[in-house]
Amino acid sequence: MKIKPEEVSLGRLHNYMLGSIGPRPIAFASTVDKDGNRNLSPFSYFNVFSTHPPIAIFSPAKSGRTNTQKNTYENVKETMEVVINVVNHDIVQQMSLSSTAYAKGVDEFVKSGLTPIDSEMVKPARVKESPVQLECKVREVVELGDEGGSGNLIICEILMIHIDDAVLDEEGGIDQTKIDLVGRMGGDYYVRANGEALFTVPKPIRNLGMGVDQLPEDIRKSPVLTGNDLGMLGNVEALPSDEEVNAYKNSNKVPEDIAGKHRLAHELLKSEKIDEAFKVLLS
Repeated sequence: MKIKPEEVSLGRLHNYMLGSIGPRPIAFASTVDKDGNRNLSPFSYFNVFSTHPPIAIFSPAKSGRTNTQKNTYENVKETMEVVINVVNHDIVQQMSLSSTAYAKGVDEFVKSGLTPIDSEMVKPARVKESPVQLECKVREVVELGDEGGSGNLIICEILMIHIDDAVLDEEGGIDQTKIDLVGRMGGDYYVRANGEALFTVPKPIRNLGMGVDQLPEDIRKSPVLTGNDLGMLGNVEALPSDEEVNAYKNSNKVPEDIAGKHRLAHELLKSEKIDEAFKVLLS
């Protein structure tokens, strides 16, 4: 299937993009207009783009049906301030409720039942129930188009970060198993970053992985080993020595056939036993 964006309907293009690009973090954006009226709305066109300076960007797009701007966009243009509240599973339903297209001037804090608390450096309120709240000044608003569905990049510099102590680990960092974040998928789907959905992949920062191209050919072309298996093996700096392989073989039961070795290695790699898997493969 091949698609040229200009050859499909806006709705269809929207579904393809949001169904394939995800999960997306959610910017639960709190703003006020020039008269101080509150607005609270979620946007999944959102991410962090710089640490020094700390920059986050989200995009309230123009309505694809009415070609009108969101209240959030209008408020930001008037005040150049916003609070981005992080969304976890505890508030996902209230967050969704706040996305209802209420008329301008309606307070989504009231409609959603969430608690507004004063910020320290900007006028918009924070969401008390959110585990992390980012007080931001808006550096720039970049309008990407005039048609319905076009985005508006709200480029935010983070001035103050508020973190619920309950989501911190013993070293003062954010514990990913406690914060219980949710992400936006296509249609009505969300994803919860908790439990078995969480897994770790060691970053290849401190070591220089040899690369898949340096693996023996029978390993590279194995019908058993997956791409993830090869990626784990290729992240190792060097192959085990012959002495290490022989010592392992003499102390452990290793299949004689290549397919059996590859199946065993595949199971070992599921448990991230990379060194053992290598020794099995090279036995």
